[in-house]
Amino acid sequence: MVATAKLLTVKEASEWATNYIEKSVTPSNITYLIQYGRVKKIGENGTALVSQRDLMNYYQSYKGSREVHFKERLGDDLNWALSFEQYKEAETTKHVHRLHPYKGKFIPQLVEYFLDGHTDNFKTETYFNKGDIILDPFSGSGTTMVQASELGLHAIGIDISAFNSLIGNCKVTKYNISDLWCEIIQITNNLEFFIKNSHIVEFEEKLLRELNAFNNKYFPVQNYIYRLRNKLINEREYGVEKEKLFLLIYERLVSEYGIKLQQDKSKTFLDKWYSQHIRNEIDLIFGEIKKIQNSNTKKIISVILSRTIRSCRATTHADLATLIKPVTTTYYCSKHGKICKPLFSTLKWWKTYSKDTVKRLLQFDKLRTNTFQCCLTGDSRNLNIFEQIKNRNEKFSHLLEQQKINGIFSSPPYVGLINYHEQHAYAYDLYGFERSDEQEIGPLFKGQGKEAKRGYIQGISDVLNNCKKYFTDDYNVFLVANDKYNMYPTIAEIVGMQIIKQFRRPVLNRTEKDKAAYSETIFH
Repeated sequence: MVATAKLLTVKEASEWATNYIEKSVTPSNITYLIQYGRVKKIGENGTALVSQRDLMNYYQSYKGSREVHFKERLGDDLNWALSFEQYKEAETTKHVHRLHPYKGKFIPQLVEYFLDGHTDNFKTETYFNKGDIILDPFSGSGTTMVQASELGLHAIGIDISAFNSLIGNCKVTKYNISDLWCEIIQITNNLEFFIKNSHIVEFEEKLLRELNAFNNKYFPVQNYIYRLRNKLINEREYGVEKEKLFLLIYERLVSEYGIKLQQDKSKTFLDKWYSQHIRNEIDLIFGEIKKIQNSNTKKIISVILSRTIRSCRATTHADLATLIKPVTTTYYCSKHGKICKPLFSTLKWWKTYSKDTVKRLLQFDKLRTNTFQCCLTGDSRNLNIFEQIKNRNEKFSHLLEQQKINGIFSSPPYVGLINYHEQHAYAYDLYGFERSDEQEIGPLFKGQGKEAKRGYIQGISDVLNNCKKYFTDDYNVFLVANDKYNMYPTIAEIVGMQIIKQFRRPVLNRTEKDKAAYSETIFH
């Protein structure tokens, strides 16, 4: 027991944790644990030290207990290899996969596992070969298309959402990076000039100074979150008390600098969820994008702006994924354990996402193969794939007619779980894309009742029946679903397919607040 009480520096802690869980743990990871109270920082001054006992308590879940926990609740037939727990987030969101947030996407390693040429104890044969054509009739953010490109396969995506198709196509497009950088720099310069002529910079600088002093006094990083996690303080009462105290300072500064927090109207999403100054910046950037001549450059910069404004909505850090109500004042933030402020400018995120996007495009460019990828906007239940590809790319069309489609790898929507259009309402509002909410299969607003399930079964069946017309004789279909209502055997029967095998995988690192053990099935 004496050994577990040993004190370690951040570097020593990262080395110990790496050996303990047999997975890379960087000094930055340890610093994060200290900052957010997962482990306690020992000593007030000098080099940060942490207790080996604290580290062991935190990391013990990685020593096999997670697998035991999941299998106790979900059954021993879970294929733990398909958890991909050995990959860090940077690897599961590699290169263009993180060009834009998207609810409900699967990780690229899962796609790779079934599309590539390896075999193992679970995947005893290969299903696709280089040069094959893969279809994803629920393309979402384009994960299947991207991974097909890496692996030397051609791919077609289809999505009912025009914005989803834009994201997917932007991921697999080849760009003139010099032209892209020039346009980004021009827009950034114009944005900085616009901000310079407002009071926002001085206001935010003064607000940040006041916030830092206040948070250092009442929410010291060294011990506040640690005390919180160990129930030594009542977060709700303490947070509300300090929130009200700082609000007096905030309101004084807003009045002093004449900051307009809300727009005059709240009719549209852009009206309701953005402060007046941020809305002005959005309109400025959008106006500059309209002037861009290169079509590909214009589209990828539109995605950068969309990603930017998603991060600038008037909400708390904890509610970014599920908006509750607009927030225009400072507030106690349970995510960061201190008083946080709303955003007053897009500049920081615009710069961050612009650089990040170019970096990711360059990374993917080194991995992609000389193959065709294209996402079509339309209803997979009746879309004529051959005709649509012919209208988009004659060379791909010729190959498609010769080879036909070798199969599907896709994650269909879950019944009554996500409104796929509403998650990007800000982009539909800004760019004027036509919404097709009523054509979604299994959207949240239709619920999970008997009629919703019946409509879901019929919808997925119609998609598969339509797609079958374009398949080779020896095709393979892989559908990823959490089929808690046991609908997929019925779907298979309706479309005249046979479920050959089911691969059950645990889903780790979910973004939802509900962290209960959860699995999904890959139906072959």
